[in-house]
Amino acid sequence: MSQTAEQHQSLWLLTASPSIWAAHFVLCYASAAIWCEKFAGLGGSLTAVRLAIVVYSVVALTGIGIVGWIGCGRHRFGDAELPHNADTPEDRHRFLGFATLLLSALSGVAVLFVSLVALFFGECY
Repeated sequence: MSQTAEQHQSLWLLTASPSIWAAHFVLCYASAAIWCEKFAGLGGSLTAVRLAIVVYSVVALTGIGIVGWIGCGRHRFGDAELPHNADTPEDRHRFLGFATLLLSALSGVAVLFVSLVALFFGECY
């Protein structure tokens, strides 16, 4: 049985990076909202939340990087030439790897943009 046997393939890896970004987004904004409402109040400092956003971002970028690395490995499977558009299991495997890699890159940029909030806001509004 080949390594790319389609019955052993899954689309879950394709959704992993956007899911990590979505979780990061929710954690960042929920943390800031709860902190400002329950602890700091209007005009209160966001220092603790800024630190939490940095930690969330490092964890999210690490996870996205791992998923992207796996996607890159799937994209480079074998020694086929570009483009990978043949109707074969190997080319479908490569295509899904490339799509995973691109979604990981996009999700990484999205995490960075969400993290920019920590630079621009220093207090609760």
